[in-house]
Amino acid sequence: MASYFPDPQTSVFIAGGFFVLGYLIINQVMLRVMVLIGTGFYVLYYATVGAAPLWDAIYASLIMGVANIIGLLGLLARRSPLAVPRAHRDIYPRFHDVPPGDFRTLMRLGQRYTVSERVRVTNESAPGRKLFYIIKGHAQAQKNGRRFTLPSHIFIGEVAFLTGRNSSATVWLEAGAEVIEWQSADLRAAAARRMRFKLALEAAISLDLAHKVAAAILPVTPDLPPELAFATAPLATMANHQSPR
Repeated sequence: MASYFPDPQTSVFIAGGFFVLGYLIINQVMLRVMVLIGTGFYVLYYATVGAAPLWDAIYASLIMGVANIIGLLGLLARRSPLAVPRAHRDIYPRFHDVPPGDFRTLMRLGQRYTVSERVRVTNESAPGRKLFYIIKGHAQAQKNGRRFTLPSHIFIGEVAFLTGRNSSATVWLEAGAEVIEWQSADLRAAAARRMRFKLALEAAISLDLAHKVAAAILPVTPDLPPELAFATAPLATMANHQSPR
């Protein structure tokens, strides 16, 4: 056996080296791979260090290795494009920073539908209990007496969701708009159970807010693209205020 494998002393140093490399790597997949390789060398060490294999240590290492493999497979499945629900693959590019597994959870908690008639979804200074995402169409908003149009591909009610405060604007979805609707309580419950989902959701909403702030400070120009038309005078005057939710 010694002719095919490193001697016990070399094996234990190699194993320790892979563990150290794993602990220095932030990427969870690579961390688990490094630890898994290190576990293999520890098993080799326990099998060759004495006159007889140290079976108790080998079994314990194998159990830890199996647990690591299960966790690794879970990570890979969560990141696999196959985890994206077929019914929502058309909008996943808009959520490309959200891992497929977390996107699947997000879509499972929501309801996707098309608005048949104009409907009010938030009320200024009233508690916000729902979060919306506009897939197609647009919405009308009113804040501090000013009215403006909101385009597609943005969240509605995200500030109230993140802060727990009242909605900062009244928003109406126009007829024909396609949206996804979530109950804020359901999202918070899922986020409390799964930290990865919480981080992914907050990252998606934060990116949406960043885009709104960037659009709000654009100069007003007649050549402004239609998708940024909402960044004209009404929003420009709100640049120093809270995002319109």
